[in-house]
Amino acid sequence: MSQFAINLLFVGASFALYIGIAIWARAGSTKDFYVAGGGVHPITNGMATAADWMSAASFISMAGLLASGGYANSTFLMGWTGGYVILAMLLAPYLRKFGKFTVPDFIGDRFYSNTARLVAIVCLIVASVTYVIGQMTGAGVAFSRFLEVSNTWGIWLAALIVFLYAVFGGMKGITYTQVAQYIVLIVAYTIPAVFIAFQLTGNPIPMFGMFSTHTESGIPLLQKLDDVVSALGFQDYTADVDNKLNMVLFTLSLMVGTAGLPHVIIRFFTVPKVADARWSAGWALVFIALLYLTAPAVGSMARLNLMTTVYPEMAGQVENYDEAAQNPILYEERPEWFRTWEDTGLITFNDVNNDGRIQFYNDATDYTDRGWEGNELTVNNDILVLANPEIANLPGWVIGLIAAGGIAAALSTAAGLLLAISSAISHDLIKTMINPKISEKGEMLAARISMGGAILLATYLGLNPPGFAAQTVALAFGIAGASLFPALMMGIFSTRMNNMGAIAGMLAGLICTLLYIFTYLGWFFIPGTNTLANTPDNWILGISPLSFGAVGAMINFAVAFAVSSVTAAPPREIQELVESVRYPKGAGAAVDH
Repeated sequence: MSQFAINLLFVGASFALYIGIAIWARAGSTKDFYVAGGGVHPITNGMATAADWMSAASFISMAGLLASGGYANSTFLMGWTGGYVILAMLLAPYLRKFGKFTVPDFIGDRFYSNTARLVAIVCLIVASVTYVIGQMTGAGVAFSRFLEVSNTWGIWLAALIVFLYAVFGGMKGITYTQVAQYIVLIVAYTIPAVFIAFQLTGNPIPMFGMFSTHTESGIPLLQKLDDVVSALGFQDYTADVDNKLNMVLFTLSLMVGTAGLPHVIIRFFTVPKVADARWSAGWALVFIALLYLTAPAVGSMARLNLMTTVYPEMAGQVENYDEAAQNPILYEERPEWFRTWEDTGLITFNDVNNDGRIQFYNDATDYTDRGWEGNELTVNNDILVLANPEIANLPGWVIGLIAAGGIAAALSTAAGLLLAISSAISHDLIKTMINPKISEKGEMLAARISMGGAILLATYLGLNPPGFAAQTVALAFGIAGASLFPALMMGIFSTRMNNMGAIAGMLAGLICTLLYIFTYLGWFFIPGTNTLANTPDNWILGISPLSFGAVGAMINFAVAFAVSSVTAAPPREIQELVESVRYPKGAGAAVDH
């Protein structure tokens, strides 16, 4: 059986499973559509939350970023994990006890203002649409390679599949689909990692294999990787980071962004009790850890495999790396996986010195003495996890499995984001603010139409993304962290925070963050419209657009407290409500009003 047929079998079977689950769990009411009826078991919800959380950025792009940047990009790992702990400990149980369907629902009622609700809707849509761009980008990468279509067609196929199971199933269908997707993605991620770790180090446990001895050369794997990349002019894989301020702010931005993400928060409204929300958070962290502890190993091994594919003699070297670098692989002898990824346009080769060999190095370093006239190979970071099994010559079924896993990761999070967008429009905007008398059937129709519109918008933006999947997702985290996280924290823990402060803070955080991001990445992410080049020389105080969410959150807090301190305190009943939310007295079902 050909590799394409194997890929088609695995991916097609997973699609049939997802759509079948959506039909079986079809939403019959708004409560089913928004919160899966409010009766999901904590372990089931934890697994669904993990799938919702571990997006294309986690599955496809995070290990790719770790592979290309080493320790410098470990901020993605630290920020996302730390942020989830904040969400689980400080937000999820209290929001569940408040008993609402959505984040704008909480903000609108807590700050007794439809204006606050409207601002929260805008913040949610901007953050979620930015986030879903990254998912569509990742899905396009996976589809284009494994179904052998163009990246454009890959994104449109992803949109169609999400439409089929998310629009009809709602949260009820999405929940059980995400359980299946978690199982697919974790198995797909772990099995190749085990194979590759055993192949390179003799240790089948990836997280331990990363710190084991490289079998072929007899030296520690990370030292081997440092030696190889430094011989080619790249920074050492384990090198420290010069700009500590940017690193801290970026990690903080991912943390507060995680805690402000509406599509994850909404999952905690699907369980029966407050205690179940806490247990869901704990189980989700266990399920997430299985992938996050494996990702650094996958990244380091992918980088070493890629470099030694181009420079085969470096694999067994201990000291003569300069000599080994003189004999890169001939382009005509490139492996089959290289050729198939070239067809997608995600690997490109330009023989600038016309010697028929692939020079892959950091051309900021002068290697003209080797006859090199510039780097000749461009590899998209988002392909490394998906290409790893092929690079390591693993069996065809492993490649098919990781194809299904990568697509599952992208689709699971895309579905959760699209549900958050549609519920914000249909429930928070139309039902609550525009037409409170709308029938349940009418609200369901509005939810499905708005989700369809969101899918089309996300698809269009996914065709022209502002960065790699994980970079685009990081922007979404910054936007959510700068706008929604402070309002949620102040809404739960401050009885003095009033509607004027919350509104001013959200607007200040959102606008400042968007202005900074758009200045460097293009206005509304439209290519070529950026005011300044996105380089460290142009960043204010060395703060990258990916890191500015933390600054935006600080601005949000400062403005909110300043405005609240000079305006009237919230009504007494609101202050009592805030106090009651923090006492563990149980909670009723989510309120649809």
